[in-house]
Amino acid sequence: MMEKNEYAPALEKLYTKSLMLETPSEFHPILHFYFIDTLAHIDFTICTLSFNILSPRNIMNMEYMRWRIDQEKLDDRDIFPGFVNWLKKEHPDTFERLPTIWKEIYDADTEPAYRSFRIALKRVEKQPLPPQFFYAIIDEMFDKNFLKSLYEDASLGHLIETYRATLA
Repeated sequence: MMEKNEYAPALEKLYTKSLMLETPSEFHPILHFYFIDTLAHIDFTICTLSFNILSPRNIMNMEYMRWRIDQEKLDDRDIFPGFVNWLKKEHPDTFERLPTIWKEIYDADTEPAYRSFRIALKRVEKQPLPPQFFYAIIDEMFDKNFLKSLYEDASLGHLIETYRATLA
C-alpha cells in the first residue's frame, strides 16, 4: 500500500462490512449480481487508488473484472440498466432510494460510468475521487432497508419482475 494513503480507511470500511444478518442466496438473482458487481467496482477503484497498479491485489481485481463482463450478459442480467431507467420514470420514489452509485452509473441521463472498471464521475476527468465519496457509497450499499429490498419477494425484487414483464 502506498505510504500515507488516504484511501486505506475507505478500503478498511468496505472490508469490515458484513452480510451476516442477511441471506444473499435469497436476493433476486439480477439484483444480487449487480450488488456484488458494484462492490467489486468500489473495491477495484479504491485498490487502484491505494495500491500500486501491479500489486497482486490489483492483478486479482483485473482478472475478476474481465470475467464479470461475460457474466453481465448471462440470463436476464442485461436488463438491469433499463430497469434503473424505468424506475426513474415509473417509480421515481423508489429510484431516489437506490444507492447513489446505481443511480449515477446506470441512469442514461448522467455522466458517471465505469471506465476501465474504475468508477469515474466525469468521463474525461482522471482525477481521483475523494475518499469521502467511497464512505458514502459503501454505507448506502449496506443500508439495512436497501439490503432488505434486494430479496426476490421484496420491493426491488417485485419491481424488476414487473419491468421484465414489460419487455416480453
